[in-house]
Amino acid sequence: MNILAIESSCDETAVAIVRDGREVLADCIASQAEMHEIYGGVVPEIASRKHIEAISALAEEALRRASLSRKDLDAVAVTYAPGLIGALLVGVNFAKAAAYALGLPLIPVHHVRGHIAANYIAYPELQPPFVCLCVSGGTSLIVDVRSYTEMEILGATRDDAAGECFDKIARVLGLGYPGGGPMDRMAQGGDDTRFVLPRVHMQDAPMDLSFSGLKTATLNLIHNLQQKGEEVPRSDLAASFSAAVSDMLIPRVMEAAKRLQYGKVAVVGGVAANSRIRRDLEKACQKSGNELYLPPLSLCGDNGAMIGSQAYYEYLAGKRGNSTLNAYANRDISLG
Repeated sequence: MNILAIESSCDETAVAIVRDGREVLADCIASQAEMHEIYGGVVPEIASRKHIEAISALAEEALRRASLSRKDLDAVAVTYAPGLIGALLVGVNFAKAAAYALGLPLIPVHHVRGHIAANYIAYPELQPPFVCLCVSGGTSLIVDVRSYTEMEILGATRDDAAGECFDKIARVLGLGYPGGGPMDRMAQGGDDTRFVLPRVHMQDAPMDLSFSGLKTATLNLIHNLQQKGEEVPRSDLAASFSAAVSDMLIPRVMEAAKRLQYGKVAVVGGVAANSRIRRDLEKACQKSGNELYLPPLSLCGDNGAMIGSQAYYEYLAGKRGNSTLNAYANRDISLG
């Protein structure tokens, strides 16, 4: 089954063709990072307009790379939630038009479910159930993946997402946007014990996360140093910040793994590319005896392949969209 998959939830326009949920025939991405770097973050209106400019040509390029014609397609899939509403609508309306014109079924896909499915591409042997840590610029979740389409949130951030905080600290340090990669590189060789930064714990919900306090404390630290005319030791600060984020994420996901006893832990999303988090997860899983699934860096960020992979399993479960399909800025992953 060849699925044309479209992703436009934020600042990457992506179109892929995926066969039977596991084989990527083509994966085309047009990034807008350089444009949004000027503003220090994503400007929704600009993102939407750039999606409009890129999406049709990307679909044609995906067909060319896959050596397929339109008649070889069996379904059209699209990210419909969550994300920037204007950006999502570009993808949703293009997908609805393509499905209607080609007479193909339309498959709506939750963006975070797509991220989870990135591991199905990287690890053909992986099957649910497993515990998954989903960390990106837009969300931070710990998810019980019971089946390909049945999922439950075990813990979630109550405020900022981990990736959002990386971006904001990077901007103040003059590292540009997006900030995850530059922060990771800056942290290499830095002293992660130089600065004592807060690790937040919530007594009423031990699996939940909160990064706003860490973000505020780090920003105040930077501003205080600058006001005193002192140089900000960026490498040490980046290392200390990364360590704090990791110290909040890893114990919670490992506690979830201990409770559920699946023996499998996965991590997905843009922040899954962070070397400190990957290293700490590897150590924690080795110690606990859990099998760890880490997607390659190319599948950590937003892409169409992950949407095409999840779409296959949504299709098998009977999920379909029609001409009334809408986009949603927020939607619970358990609802699909």
